[in-house]
This record gives sequence, structure tokens and C-alpha cells, in this order.
Amino acid sequence: QVQLVESGGGLVQHGGSLRLSCATSRLTFSNYDMGWFRQAPGKERESVAAIDWTGNTHYADSLKGRFTISRDNAKNMVYLQMNSLKSKDTAVYHCAAKYKTRTTSWATPTSWDYWGQGTQVTVSS
Repeated sequence: QVQLVESGGGLVQHGGSLRLSCATSRLTFSNYDMGWFRQAPGKERESVAAIDWTGNTHYADSLKGRFTISRDNAKNMVYLQMNSLKSKDTAVYHCAAKYKTRTTSWATPTSWDYWGQGTQVTVSS
């Protein structure tokens, strides 16, 4: 059974930084695109960033320049570096995986095959 486990969330002050990690197991990591989504209370899940199996990256327009996604195929890990955090970044952040041949939009949650349980990020003002 494929597992995605996020870590690294927590409470941070406005303007601070956090690095989220997602550990994967039971999938051939190098064959999967990886993504990060977030969901705030009362809101729909929204795309944050994705990195495909070749290393190409995609970002939500509003987050470009503050967030950086990366992957380590040797460790089966994907990361999200978040800088200059704002209160509106407060959400549960989820890691996701989809097989490389799926060509549906990275920004659409239904495009993704597997999900982690999420890690809470809270930015205090």
C-alpha cells in the first residue's frame, strides 16, 4: 500500500520560513510526479506546487518566488521550502503523487493518485 507521510509543519511567525517534507513508500518514486496542495478551514483544496518525474516544476502564480519544491529520488522524498510566510498561508498541507503518464492538469486535485494525511502550518500575525 502506497504511503505518503508529511512532516515539518508547525507554528511560525509572519515572515518566517518552514520546510515541509514528504516521505513516500511502496511506489517507484522516480516514476511519479509529486505535488503539494493546501486546504484552509472552510475552503477548497488548492494547488501549491508540483515537480514532475523529470524535475520540471510548477507553482501557483500567487506563490512564485516564496515557495520552492524539490525532490530527492535517492531518498524517495519531496520537499517544500516556504519563505516569507503570511497569515493566509495557514492551512493543512498535503503531499500528493501521480504516475508520470497521467497528463491531466497538475493543479487539479482529482489528477492525483495518492495523498498524504497532511501537516498543519499556522502562521501567526
